Amino acid sequence: MKKLLLSFTLLLFGISAFSQQVRELEEINEENSWLKLGLNIAAPVGNLADFSSFALGLDAAGQFMRTDNFGLGVASGYTHYFKKSDVVGSDDFGVIPLGVMFRYYPQPEGVFVGTDAGYSFFTGSGMSESGGAYIRPQLGYHNYNWNIFAYYNHVFTPDPAIDVQSIGIAWTYNIRFK
Repeated sequence: MKKLLLSFTLLLFGISAFSQQVRELEEINEENSWLKLGLNIAAPVGNLADFSSFALGLDAAGQFMRTDNFGLGVASGYTHYFKKSDVVGSDDFGVIPLGVMFRYYPQPEGVFVGTDAGYSFFTGSGMSESGGAYIRPQLGYHNYNWNIFAYYNHVFTPDPAIDVQSIGIAWTYNIRFK
């Protein structure tokens, strides 16, 4: 199911990108590029829900609108997973993602779909792995100044015992490049 959703999303991005005028990187200005800063809150799912009660984080991304409807950029941030108080032997830990972001905006204001993909680094003494590949599909609402979206985040590691998954809500504010 995940592969089907990802394939469908990439197909939509491809169709929209080829049907519009494509901007070059030299054309970056306050109308088509911005820095996105925001907050997220998430509920751990899967095995992680046995150890962590919730997650709270910061999001940061730089986005360039390659066409009027298709944005791409670099995404990062920090999310802190808080341990459950009744769990002995586990600690809080953090995740620092570094990836690329893709967004499809059908209209100048309204619903959007997107995903971030890359590598997440783990912080904290309780993690036996240093990190893993991640994907973060999103569905949300946007306007000129802000975005609010729901997301699913999954970090894939070689150790099946470390399965970091969460669902959450995030809000970001757009700061225009001058």
